[in-house]
Amino acid sequence: MVNFLGRATPSDPPTAPPSGAAVVIVVSFAQPVEPFARPLSPPSHEDAAIFPPIFHSFELTSSPLPSQAYNSVFNDDPNPPRLIGNFPLLPLRTKTRGPAYTLPIPAPPLPPAESPDPDNESYDILDETLSLFRANTFFRNFEIQGPADRLLVYGIWFLSDCLQKIKPNASARDAQKDVMNLALDLHFAIPGDPGFPLNQMYEPPRDRQDAEQLKLYMSQVRQELAIRLLARIYADDETKPSKWWLSFTKRKFMGKAL
Repeated sequence: MVNFLGRATPSDPPTAPPSGAAVVIVVSFAQPVEPFARPLSPPSHEDAAIFPPIFHSFELTSSPLPSQAYNSVFNDDPNPPRLIGNFPLLPLRTKTRGPAYTLPIPAPPLPPAESPDPDNESYDILDETLSLFRANTFFRNFEIQGPADRLLVYGIWFLSDCLQKIKPNASARDAQKDVMNLALDLHFAIPGDPGFPLNQMYEPPRDRQDAEQLKLYMSQVRQELAIRLLARIYADDETKPSKWWLSFTKRKFMGKAL
């Protein structure tokens, strides 16, 4: 016999339902069933580095994804930086020699692979470049909204060059040699040179003295970026590079390269 919910009673043998009868099958479990849908777990440290905070969500929403790359917060700096052409000489937190104004080291000092908070006085454009690199490389278009964006763009291009120098199985020591050789090489193009990408976005220096000053500053940027990038790539294991960083080796921001 089948009761009104379609369950066979323990005392009766199973029987076929009457012809034309509607039967509802109910499946019961001795233990509670875990729901199929769970809240998304917070992003891992590596995911947080790849995707900017706007992507960190714990529920599905209908909000559209960003339609353009991220611009620099230093465009809104109340103290405008010195410009050579239209390339900004922003302050840097660095120990490398060069013309940049030097920002203080955070107190207490941070591990080499970490950056200070954006509202900290030690936070600089290179911290921002490293944090936005992997998000911005997905975009082929970029709208310049201020001088700092030109340094951000150049920094992203240089980071891409550095990644191409790191072999998948290279140790930290081997990678440091290859990347720092690139960073220390002074034979690189500056705005106005024929080999510089997107010269239409950058104004050339007005004279030779400005050109030399700009090259010294850009060399300082390249060295400091290389040091910080290596610290991040080998933060967890000095015997091999982070696969998350190397997965962006072939990406070209705006379809360009230095």
